[in-house]
Amino acid sequence: MKVEVWSDYVCPFCYIGKRQLEKAIKDSGYEGQVEVELKSFLLDPNTPLDAEESVYTSLANKYNTTEAEAKKMTNNVAERAKEVGLQYNFDIMKNANTNAAHRLAKWAAKKGRGPELSERILKAYFLEGAAIGRYEVLLNLVEEVGLDRKDAQDVLNSDQFADEVEQDILEAQSLGVRGVPFFVIDNKYGISGAQPQPLFNQTIAKAASEAGLKPKLKIVGDNGSICSDGQCDL
Repeated sequence: MKVEVWSDYVCPFCYIGKRQLEKAIKDSGYEGQVEVELKSFLLDPNTPLDAEESVYTSLANKYNTTEAEAKKMTNNVAERAKEVGLQYNFDIMKNANTNAAHRLAKWAAKKGRGPELSERILKAYFLEGAAIGRYEVLLNLVEEVGLDRKDAQDVLNSDQFADEVEQDILEAQSLGVRGVPFFVIDNKYGISGAQPQPLFNQTIAKAASEAGLKPKLKIVGDNGSICSDGQCDL
């Protein structure tokens, strides 16, 4: 079974939705039987590469309000993130152009490390306040997940994987995607946004059942009062 996920690395609900999808797959017993493909989406491709603007300033300008009000706007998102085990730190986040990050993720996927790099980029941005629009920052993250820095530098210094990123965006448009995260489950079901956890669980379970997958056996209780290797717990 395949799940396609359109997201952007500066979208707070995308990281939350990613965790919800992972939980749904695990809790439903289909771990290891679902292929998750992350697809690119650029919320603001016009963000400068050397952006230094804080998230609060960016939100204030976007919604024509004060930075104090913008900070209040992020409080609910931070609380929502805590529910899935993520400690967002909006105080140190800055706006970022994510085009290079998406291109590197495509390259990393070819190397079999796409999920690892995407997770590291999200963590760096939302939890560590890293400037993920900057090449040097991205190259450090590449090394952390075991990929070659020089090869990544070659990707960044070219237009490699730009077509793949653009194709993802065009595909999203053809599906009528207006925002992210957006999940397409086995080409049957679409989930828009970080919806309540039960919806993810139910949809994954329904699609998996229709695909003929069988959930893994869940062991309940502890391992007490058993016999093994010729010995018994007495």
